[in-house]
Amino acid sequence: MSDVQRIENKEKIIPEMCILYDDKSTLFNKHDYIIPLYQRAFAWKDKEISQLIDDINDCETNISHYYLGSLIVSENKNGKLEVIDGQQRLTALYLLLNYLKISTPPKSLSYECRDNSNYTLEHLSGLLCENNTELRINNFEKIEDCILEGSRCIQSTMRDRKINECEFKEKLKKVRIYKIEVPKNTDLNRYFEIMNVRGEQLEQHDILKAKLMRKSKKQSLFAMIWDACSDMSGYVQMHFNTKNRESLFGYDWNCAPSLKNLSEWNVDKEKSNSTLSLRNILKSNKDIVKDLDEDYIDQFDNKIRFTSIMGFSYFLLHVLKVFVEKEKFDNDNDLISEQIDDKKLLQSFEKVMREGTINGKTMNESTFADKFIVCLLKCRFLFDKYIIKREYLNNAREVENGDDDGVWSLKELIVSKGRKPYYATTRLKKYIQGKTVEIKAEENLMLQSCLRVSFPSQKVSHWVTKLLKWLYDANYDDMTNFKDVTEQIAKESVNQFLSKENFRLGVETPHLVFNYLDYLLWTKRGEAEYKNLNFTAFTFEFRNSVEHWYPQHPSDQSFTIWNETDSLGKQVDRFGNLCLIQRNVNSKFSNLSPHSKYDTYRKMIEKGSLKLRIMSKTKNDAKWKDEICEKHEEEMLKLLKNACDSIPNMG
Repeated sequence: MSDVQRIENKEKIIPEMCILYDDKSTLFNKHDYIIPLYQRAFAWKDKEISQLIDDINDCETNISHYYLGSLIVSENKNGKLEVIDGQQRLTALYLLLNYLKISTPPKSLSYECRDNSNYTLEHLSGLLCENNTELRINNFEKIEDCILEGSRCIQSTMRDRKINECEFKEKLKKVRIYKIEVPKNTDLNRYFEIMNVRGEQLEQHDILKAKLMRKSKKQSLFAMIWDACSDMSGYVQMHFNTKNRESLFGYDWNCAPSLKNLSEWNVDKEKSNSTLSLRNILKSNKDIVKDLDEDYIDQFDNKIRFTSIMGFSYFLLHVLKVFVEKEKFDNDNDLISEQIDDKKLLQSFEKVMREGTINGKTMNESTFADKFIVCLLKCRFLFDKYIIKREYLNNAREVENGDDDGVWSLKELIVSKGRKPYYATTRLKKYIQGKTVEIKAEENLMLQSCLRVSFPSQKVSHWVTKLLKWLYDANYDDMTNFKDVTEQIAKESVNQFLSKENFRLGVETPHLVFNYLDYLLWTKRGEAEYKNLNFTAFTFEFRNSVEHWYPQHPSDQSFTIWNETDSLGKQVDRFGNLCLIQRNVNSKFSNLSPHSKYDTYRKMIEKGSLKLRIMSKTKNDAKWKDEICEKHEEEMLKLLKNACDSIPNMG
């Protein structure tokens, strides 16, 4: 039976596994799992691990089950389950259970021919114990660093999210994973290759496409636009043939589509008016989209040059929020959840189609499909042109630093008079003294990258929705307010911090406060007092750990503990003594004194946050604690308050 048939018949034929059956029994008590040699080693980092934890933690209390995906396995001759797909998630769950102090049977998870991985899993608790440095030092050659780092990421994420462990365990009991066993005597190496190269599990957005497309009056056009938008790599224009690029985006390929409804577009002629079934729509796009030519694939970029900050399912949810507002649904506040959860994609769309009304009437399903696809196309164009990406091509910084994350990019795709496409830094048209001029969107790039690193999870990327809503109806000949709109999103959160009048929050200080402060400092890079700090080389990175510059617990007796407190809290936790750093840097800094940190990790500091660079200029530990820290705090808070036009009483 096909995936489509299973969906249409709603049959429950795939066995399910619980992550946590009770406080003592887990999926690792039911089976032993082995990761075969052809699988890569554990490689999940902050992004993937925090996403997993968020998915579990967002599980609603009133539901009986929450599905986390599937695990494809094959039982070997020893009765162990060889993991063909899902091993990264499985290993992460094993580490998560260890963090929650839920015991698992010895060797219930093992790696084939990877002794370091097995040793690390078997001795995980001891290796993670802060007081057991001897074990780590004596056995450093046996340790798999990626597994240890994954465990530390779990610890940090649970702490940073302020997750109640008891409540989290109860949610974990509701989580289910589908267990899919391949037939015996299957060539597992070949199966793994085919599945990863050619195969793809059915996703919610595939089902959504089928449901909406069945209602569309122009199914081939719908499919063409949907498929173009669903490829989040590169620019959407390059996923159309030349004829359709010019029809949709103008002669220079750089104009926002202005259609209100799919019926207004007459570029391609429908070949068939027959209603397609869900099965046929999902079966093959080749049978549906008959008018596309070979020019559909980007012929100008042989390599992926740009990557998106979000996946297609999340992008659809942002567009749905824009669509509900722009179509003026009567009950828009009740239709759309504040939460952005790709696991609820179908549910979110079905609610709008079922309960959404305009002037008291629900929108016709055919009208909904044809209006939404046009909204999707316009939002995708605006997203590509005005929302940041990661860029990799000709990246000198990547080569020099070994950084595989690319650089922040805000560029637009244009075709020259000679009909050669090229990328140029996005320029914003503005009216200045009665004339229209074009200005580079440099400040917008910095502000958006500031927001992106402050809200690393796609579930809380509300800033993207806000920008898309504003851009949708903007006057593209006058983008004067675009920077102000972007900055206001940051100011709203920073103002909440400032209004509390308590700046002794320590590691609980919102990350956006630090990042927005760095942005403000960056805007002052030309001023005399900051000229020697090389602010121009600064870029926003995922600095996700709050560091005490003067440590909470000194590593030796060479300097004193800063244990003074007042009504607001510990002095060591004050904002002036804090900065954002990468989590791996935090482990290096440890509990060193300020001058030792600077002497040992000078190059690392000089590439760090701007606040950290300013703090590091003080080499006298005692003077920092007794005098300079307070002065630095006053200056930084003043900068924030002036920018936010909100000056709370310092007390």
